[in-house]
Amino acid sequence: MGSSNISASEKLELIQRNLQETLGEDKLKGVLKERDVRIYWGTATTGRPHVAYFVPMSKIADFLKAGCEVTILFADLHAYLDNMKAPWELLALRAKYYEHIIKEMLSSIGVPLEKLKFVKGSDYQLSKEYTLDVYKLSSLVTEHDAKKAGAEVVKQVDHPLLSGLLYPGLQALDEEYLHVDAQFGGVDQRKIFTFAEKYLPQLGYAKRIHLMNPMVPGLAGGKMSSSEEDSKIDLLDSASTVKKKLKKAFCEPGNVKDNGVLAFVKHVLFPLFQGKEDFVVPRAEAHGGNISFTSYLSLETAFGKEEIHPGDLKNGVEFYLNRLLDPIRKAFEQPELKKLAQMAYPPQNKTVVDEVAPHRLDIRVGKIVEVSQHPDADALYVEKIDLGENEPRTVVSGLVNYIPLEEMQNRMVVVLCNLKPAKMRGIESSGMVLCASQDEPKAVEPLLPPKDAVPGDRVMVEGYETGTPDDTLNPKKKVWEKLQVDLKTNSSCEAVWQDNSLFTNSGKILSKTLKNCPIK
Repeated sequence: MGSSNISASEKLELIQRNLQETLGEDKLKGVLKERDVRIYWGTATTGRPHVAYFVPMSKIADFLKAGCEVTILFADLHAYLDNMKAPWELLALRAKYYEHIIKEMLSSIGVPLEKLKFVKGSDYQLSKEYTLDVYKLSSLVTEHDAKKAGAEVVKQVDHPLLSGLLYPGLQALDEEYLHVDAQFGGVDQRKIFTFAEKYLPQLGYAKRIHLMNPMVPGLAGGKMSSSEEDSKIDLLDSASTVKKKLKKAFCEPGNVKDNGVLAFVKHVLFPLFQGKEDFVVPRAEAHGGNISFTSYLSLETAFGKEEIHPGDLKNGVEFYLNRLLDPIRKAFEQPELKKLAQMAYPPQNKTVVDEVAPHRLDIRVGKIVEVSQHPDADALYVEKIDLGENEPRTVVSGLVNYIPLEEMQNRMVVVLCNLKPAKMRGIESSGMVLCASQDEPKAVEPLLPPKDAVPGDRVMVEGYETGTPDDTLNPKKKVWEKLQVDLKTNSSCEAVWQDNSLFTNSGKILSKTLKNCPIK
């Protein structure tokens, strides 16, 4: 069906299908009455694209069917500014890799490329005009607004780098310099989108439309991430690797909400295949034989009633996913593309990877059996903490201004035990009581072990249970500092590292009241 043969209302339906939210819908309707909509989607060229990229690709397919002019921005400078996730010397190679892999993805789902163009951010973001606009924007934007805008997409730390504060402004300016009507992205980009709506008009530029996809859970149940090996399937993974990763995927019987396998079917497979063929779930004859679905809702209902077994659903997804991946894998068998992939993503030094793995932290439950104020420092407590060892450890903590002395006595706490011992105003401290910390208003809360935890219980990070902690963390390698930036409490007061829960065999580690705060 060509876009010229469908009405403006049908185009609107295609553009908004499966979106979670649209900002500026009236403006979108107005543009559609006059001409085709110009939309851009940007992706930072950091980790290797994985199957979750089919989610935006299926929407880009909808936009193209609706006659939209679509620009895909390879945000290479943004990738560098986001904590230097892409080394400068690899930016050009990774942008080239992304262009090839995305073209192959779009071809694999039958998307024509006539109204699609690719732009590299560094091609215009280093121009005089763009740079002057960055300076103009920096004279308008407060630190608070910049930090708030990037809260969902830029790593948050107490003392952020200026690059992370610039990131939202650059993304806002991209809308003007790409000459588009709308920007498309995940709902995690919402704060950047509203930032753009506030500040672009102050530069004399038009407010754009913003189209937002829901956040689709990864195979492990959380966000699908390039840095979480088991949560994602690489676009070049072999069929056997796809099978292995899908077997590990979280797909609880009857659970239709936090289910990455079902989400992939909803946001990728049905939009691509519906109307062309049924979605078939293969089953043994003894279990009723193959079953076909013409709509996602009917599949979700059957799964919710446990009429479809998770293993059968995974087998169905495996078939369709391999069908999408086969042409991409075949294309990258070409020597030049194989070499490009190796150069853009050279093998990582394993020691560097190990250096930032949370299993290296020796975190244990402890009980304060004795506490007093430091004789030479008004803000410090000196604690004797039972950590399940032969004798209690001495730990010095700066908690006097936050926790009364009587509340410290016999308190259960969470202690980092393998920092190098250090003298604090003359008294050697052999550990750190971990606390959630809030700056405004200032508040500090020691983390709470589970109710049934006992001194000496090891605190682990979900997904990193099998590693062995270092005897002593080498301060020169800053292992603790690198890991600490990802330690925080979430919106449920749970202690997490990169959204992976901290827990003992008795349950999760919590804070009393502080949410979305760093742990230190």
